[in-house]
Amino acid sequence: MNQPNLKGGEKGAWISIFAYLFLSGAKLIVAYIGDSDALWADGLNNSTDVVASIAILIGLRISQKPPDQNHRYGHYRAETIASLLAAFIMVAVGLQVIFSTIGKMFETQIAKPDMLTAWTALGAALVMFFVYRYNLSLSRKVNSSALYAASQDNRSDALVSIGAFIGIIGAQFGLYWLDPLAGLIVGIIICKTAWDIFKDSTLSLTDGFDEERLQTIKQEIKKFPEVKIVPDIKGRALGNQSVLDVTIKVDPNLTVRQSHDITVRIEKKLANEYGILYTHIHIEPYIE
Repeated sequence: MNQPNLKGGEKGAWISIFAYLFLSGAKLIVAYIGDSDALWADGLNNSTDVVASIAILIGLRISQKPPDQNHRYGHYRAETIASLLAAFIMVAVGLQVIFSTIGKMFETQIAKPDMLTAWTALGAALVMFFVYRYNLSLSRKVNSSALYAASQDNRSDALVSIGAFIGIIGAQFGLYWLDPLAGLIVGIIICKTAWDIFKDSTLSLTDGFDEERLQTIKQEIKKFPEVKIVPDIKGRALGNQSVLDVTIKVDPNLTVRQSHDITVRIEKKLANEYGILYTHIHIEPYIE
């Protein structure tokens, strides 16, 4: 099997955890003192991101466990299950933010947030942008789709903080409804992010696979001169790794060793160029 470098991805998860812990605490304290709904919602958003980052870290740790008697393919799906649990927590916080800010938008007396909350939001956006760039670079280095997803979440958090900053600035000019509106938008973004994680996780756990990628791999297998046709190809995900079941038809006059050598070359090609963890190839005789 082509073992992925999951150990290196833990660095990005730890950096995200510490960044979110610091930023969520700072935002919630400043939002409470400065009376900003947008920054308060942003702080709650970061608190859910702590859970998501811990889930990724736990998933990466468990995924590194070797195969055992009950998990012959390894433990790669532990990361997917952890992400699914994080999605449920995120949507609960997102709905809480949405309902609380909707009520405040219709209040006749809305407090003007302190400018300290605006600078806090802007500073947090800059911090998350640097975390995003680091995790994006690391995800490409260690070839981790989970860490890549985390980097995209880092980027969305930076954008959320910029949105909170804009809402607070608008409130300084008399647009007091803009601050709770920004908080409402943050709540919607939290729920949207949770839905995306839920959708991707359930797709993986139900053995869904990208059809376009599957067809690309099929065409790659057909390039081998000994392969006459590829009548069947299936794929499924194990966490952020992929496994394939392929049926190929070859000349019936080939020896067992010759047929075996073909499968070995195909497996190596798919592992090196497409990152396929494991490919099971079934050979059938080609009869015209």
